[in-house]
Amino acid sequence: MKKNKTLIYILVVIIGLIVVNTIAGQLYGRYDLTKDKRYTLSEATNTLVDAIDAPLIIDVFLEGDFPSEFRLLQTEVKQIIEEFQLKTNNIKVNYINPIEDEATRQRNIDELTKSGLEPYINTDNSTGKVTQEIIFPWAFASYKDQTVKIPLLKKSITQTLQEQINNSIQGIEYAFADGFSKLINTKAKTIAILKGNGELNDLYIADFLQTIQPYYKIAPFTLDSVSSNPQGTLDKLKQYDLIVVSKPTEAFSEKEKLVLDQYTMRGGKSLWLTESVIMDKDSLYNNTGASVSIMRNLNLNDFFFKYGVRVNPSLVKDLYSAPIMLAIGEGSQAQLQPIQWQYSPLAASNPKHPITKNLELVKYDFTSPIDTLKNSVDKTILLQSSPKSKLEGVLTNIALANVTKAPDESKYNSGPQNLAVLLEGEFTSVYDQRVLPFKVKNFQAKSTPTKMVVIADGDVIKNDVRKNRPLQLGVDYRGFEYGNKEFLLNTINYLLDDTGLINIRAKEISIAYLDSDKIKDESGKWQLINIALPLLILALFGLAFNYLRKRKYA
Repeated sequence: MKKNKTLIYILVVIIGLIVVNTIAGQLYGRYDLTKDKRYTLSEATNTLVDAIDAPLIIDVFLEGDFPSEFRLLQTEVKQIIEEFQLKTNNIKVNYINPIEDEATRQRNIDELTKSGLEPYINTDNSTGKVTQEIIFPWAFASYKDQTVKIPLLKKSITQTLQEQINNSIQGIEYAFADGFSKLINTKAKTIAILKGNGELNDLYIADFLQTIQPYYKIAPFTLDSVSSNPQGTLDKLKQYDLIVVSKPTEAFSEKEKLVLDQYTMRGGKSLWLTESVIMDKDSLYNNTGASVSIMRNLNLNDFFFKYGVRVNPSLVKDLYSAPIMLAIGEGSQAQLQPIQWQYSPLAASNPKHPITKNLELVKYDFTSPIDTLKNSVDKTILLQSSPKSKLEGVLTNIALANVTKAPDESKYNSGPQNLAVLLEGEFTSVYDQRVLPFKVKNFQAKSTPTKMVVIADGDVIKNDVRKNRPLQLGVDYRGFEYGNKEFLLNTINYLLDDTGLINIRAKEISIAYLDSDKIKDESGKWQLINIALPLLILALFGLAFNYLRKRKYA
């Protein structure tokens, strides 16, 4: 009888365990209890991961013995990849330390650098001895015979390593989602690069074109045919989702403006990089080393005025600016030196908008200020000069010889100047209640909801050229990388309503760091507390225990 009861008891326990496990299996879930929901993937990322229907291989090179900041970034990278792998079995990952093996170390460094994966050189002097470590904060993602590189570190010339790591962690999901998007999504939307009004040659926007090419279909579009067939030109232009106008130098005719206006009225998006002053850095490199700034009339004043902005015919000088390289000295003794150049403002970004959130400074050259005007269109300032700015009118002699003179800081009191503005909403036609330059089929006086960005400097999109080959956009002679390329890409994504990806950039993650200075100052105290104090407590406990034992049993 007792034996039967034991068997029944064992059977009940086994059945109970099976039932509990079955219920637990049905109720299994992962819960993100972090305050900032750092491990919760966005809807856009989930959509991308769900679309992976073949093996996607991720090679992560952020592996090895790193400083604490990089270990934190390494942990976050592994965590986000684990979240991807929980969504699909098609993602495989390899963690590779490219400099672990001394025999292949230099070869690996050369091969990765040649592939565009620039290493981060970490200099550490916290122990009193200067040491340098080579770190590759990059990953490769491969899918169906395609491979893209994924940057894991957002470098900055103005931020500390902790701030760079913090921004990188906030952007980890976006970095991977952006890479997956290049591999998975087909190019559905089209961009027209406008030609015919003296815009920049393709060689000078080559790096920009190469940057957006993985995402969109790109084609040149000329307005030359407007004079003979304006309606046909408009019909063809309507097939594009976005137009990019890069630094036009020739005035637009009324017919061309009407074509562009009606393109906007039908919901077309546009990115304008336009100038109201004729002045380029190249024009200073002549025998005199000087040139005069004059007004540039593109016949667009009424065009932008109606939409709600005005590009003023003046130049912004800023004490917070990029340097220019000049030969200082006489004859053979002359040496190239960087000298601060107030005509190259470093524009600060709007931290509240997804286009410019966590964006590095954007470099301008001879830019004009933008005024915003009251109308029904919503306006968002994306980029501004620093508060230490000054406005300079046209017909001003600008000479390289003046660059070595110390600026009078008291005159730089014009405050921040708007350098890039986003317009969103329903636009009113420039030709509303006006005589039309040609008869338009189904003329629209009011637009469907659309977007436009106006940037008051064509050089923001212009890459330098050396030996007839384009250089990287936004990187200067010192290797400093400005935010020009990322800003333009984010702008294009936003204008074309790729808000799923762009909104991932708005994700904020709070990272708690230890104060390294405080650690250095108080290391002795905390070592004493953590090592000596427990031993002291243990010794006191032993003495008390022996005393009480002797007293009790003596």
